Amino acid sequence: QVQLVESGGGLVQAGGSLRLSCAASGRTFSSSPKGWFRQGPGKEREFVAAINWNGSGTRYADSVKGRFTISRDNAKNTVYLQMNSLKPEDTAVYYCAANVGSSGNALAQLSDRYDYWGQGTQVTVSS
Repeated sequence: QVQLVESGGGLVQAGGSLRLSCAASGRTFSSSPKGWFRQGPGKEREFVAAINWNGSGTRYADSVKGRFTISRDNAKNTVYLQMNSLKPEDTAVYYCAANVGSSGNALAQLSDRYDYWGQGTQVTVSS
């Protein structure tokens, strides 16, 4: 069993930065890839970023490439999403997810590849 709890969301002006954290519990944390997804108002959930088990591999959606950075600290059982140069279109509920059913190097973009999800944290970017 894996439990995920996101934090760090809030209201920020366009051009600003936020860092999201996802604290995880469960013995499979350090060996499983993790992902961040988001769901904006009236939109479907979409992939944002993924990271492999040890942080050596990452993947990003084109819309956030160069602005967002995903990282992890397995000693702290935490995954991060550093978000810079935020835009109003980044406004969404952000979710972290754990992919415990795949290999440690999987960087899945499809939400159905992830087995456990957090409750989400709201990010609002004002123009």
